[in-house]
Amino acid sequence: MTGNINITFFLAVTTMLVVNFSGNREYWKEIFWPPVPAWLKVPVPMMPVIELFGIFTKPFALMVRLFANIMGGHAIILSLTCIIFITCQLGALIGTPLTVVSFALMIFMNCLELLVAFIQAYVFTMLSAVFIGLALPEEHHS
Repeated sequence: MTGNINITFFLAVTTMLVVNFSGNREYWKEIFWPPVPAWLKVPVPMMPVIELFGIFTKPFALMVRLFANIMGGHAIILSLTCIIFITCQLGALIGTPLTVVSFALMIFMNCLELLVAFIQAYVFTMLSAVFIGLALPEEHHS
């Protein structure tokens, strides 16, 4: 399901919107006036630009990580499936053992891809939770 870039894009945009709309005043203060030396903010607002750029790169990194890992598994399984059809043209003597090996590898890769999908969904969820948690820093009372 997440082998489709549109689904991972929607999940990443949803995470970005939740992070930015749930961010409190401290979050936005850290974006536009981060706690760095003044020379990084005043003549040329380098750090605020970098922080603002980070608003978009974090969800983009989540999207690409999820899509690439799932798509990689799909590509390997498709390659193993193609080997079955290619080896069938070589004849029964060579094609049959290669087809059996390819089929066994395809079953193994399906199981491995299922494991990778669960791990990637977990990583996506955990990183989204971290980003949402970072958008809600506690206010410092002095």
